[in-house]
Amino acid sequence: MRQVSEVTVEGKHLRVSNLDKVLYPRAAFTKGQVIDYYVRISPVILPHLKDRPLTLKRYPEGVEREFFYEKQCPGHRPGWVKTARVEGSEKIVNYCLANNLSTLVWAANLADLEMHTSLSRAPDIDVPSMVVFDLDPGLPANIIQCCEVAFWLKEKLENINIQSFPKTSGSKGLQIYIPLNTKTDYRVTKAFAKNMAEALEREHPNEVVSKMAKILRKGRVLVDWSQNDVHKTTVCVYSLRAKDQPTVSTPVTWEEVALALKKKDPKRLTFVAEDTLARVEKQGDIFEPVLTLKQKLKSVEL
Repeated sequence: MRQVSEVTVEGKHLRVSNLDKVLYPRAAFTKGQVIDYYVRISPVILPHLKDRPLTLKRYPEGVEREFFYEKQCPGHRPGWVKTARVEGSEKIVNYCLANNLSTLVWAANLADLEMHTSLSRAPDIDVPSMVVFDLDPGLPANIIQCCEVAFWLKEKLENINIQSFPKTSGSKGLQIYIPLNTKTDYRVTKAFAKNMAEALEREHPNEVVSKMAKILRKGRVLVDWSQNDVHKTTVCVYSLRAKDQPTVSTPVTWEEVALALKKKDPKRLTFVAEDTLARVEKQGDIFEPVLTLKQKLKSVEL
């Protein structure tokens, strides 16, 4: 029997259902705990979600069952859920905007375990506020090889006076963000990211691949530059991931990346929900500069 409760969040009335349903069977982590996590992490995740078109990744029967992506904000959404209109080559999509706690709880109640956001803020959909590199290891490589590649990337960026910020993907790898927060467009950011990835591949051909073909990835790290596109979304910082355990895409310091690399210990860069909540309570939002730091990409010979 479907169990439904009425709750009030920020003055908005919501119906939440089946809070005892286990969504992470191996961790016995329930839908109620998913919602609780997003409520507790909301002070730091909401600024990163604000005004960013959101793709829902829903797991109504849990992480071991089928899931689906939902770009078009559901028609049954409450009237107070804001949307952003994005025009594509074939159709117009009205994405949800998780701009407040009530919308975040509503999305979590839909078993939207993962929050995938645009690199742009509405209404300036064609203006990315950041560049992202997704470092994805091909077995038997793992996040430790990603750490090595991350430092090669960091060095190249520092050579052109650009700061970058790492976070775990919450899955297998690392993601490196370059805050911009200045006027640009995706033609510039995507070309920059592609050129940087190809330069890393030329310099480290046995460790790095920039092409998407899976057959090329074995034992190497894909530097995925393709997310820098107006129609792509990337998992948001502090989002849960749909893995065996309720892991989280967690911001880390470069010192932590260096220590994990030195110790060759992937567990140092694995965080579940309670770990990330404890880190935020102690450190605050160490990813906050991604929202505020202003930088401009420079045209350089790579």
